[in-house]
Amino acid sequence: MKENYTTNAKVFVVIPTYNERDNVTSLIPIILKKGPHLKVLIVDDNSPDGTAEAVLSMAQADGRIFLARRPGKMGLGTAYVAGFKWVLTNSDADYIFEMDADFSHNPDRIPDFIQKIEAGNDVVIGSRYLKGVSVVNWPIRRLMLSYCASKYAAIITGIRLHDQTSGYKCFRRQVLETIDLDRIVADGYAFQIEMNFLARRHGFRLAETPIIFEDRRAGTSKISRRIVYEAMWVVWRLRLTDLFIRAKPRLPHHSISGALWRTARH
Repeated sequence: MKENYTTNAKVFVVIPTYNERDNVTSLIPIILKKGPHLKVLIVDDNSPDGTAEAVLSMAQADGRIFLARRPGKMGLGTAYVAGFKWVLTNSDADYIFEMDADFSHNPDRIPDFIQKIEAGNDVVIGSRYLKGVSVVNWPIRRLMLSYCASKYAAIITGIRLHDQTSGYKCFRRQVLETIDLDRIVADGYAFQIEMNFLARRHGFRLAETPIIFEDRRAGTSKISRRIVYEAMWVVWRLRLTDLFIRAKPRLPHHSISGALWRTARH
């Protein structure tokens, strides 16, 4: 098991849920053991299996557990956006994670992300393809879909990441404060690609850390054909928007980018 992180930074882990009661009640205590300054926010989409009620009971016993409830199933991307906004508004967290509830993202890797953030990176992505293919218990069809989607996104967007669609990430707070979260409409795979793209556009530094992705322990996968199709066209929208922005003449006054923020902090 990985050692707990030793930083004094405040860390929030955002986990969207829909029918994840069995998983999340086991996952949360493991996450909280990673450090005393670590907190968890569950964003639940009105799960019929009582996920929210179970988390609320845990939150009443532990002040580091929080629950945000939404009226219904509204999509993974909007759940992350809602969670990010909640953390930015209600906490002074320095680093903000996104993580799945199904144990496919091993919480033992949290210290690796923290280490890379504190080495000077702004976004750290848990990569399944950084050192070969590190995926367990996936059917070959889904593995090829994920792997090819990452390659496709890298080619179209020009962002050379090995794993564009990973949902295991750590953001420096300033990244989420800089990105206009209200303008993000993508979901699923496309949401991850869009967040990478916008972070890079603002001049933030992206890095990858290797993870082993293990298919969910309980419940069913929520990947749909619509999510796959969305990812295919979203990368082109991002690329064309980027080309349009580059073609426009520069204005005399503009907002401070992530790159300028990094310069100013030294």
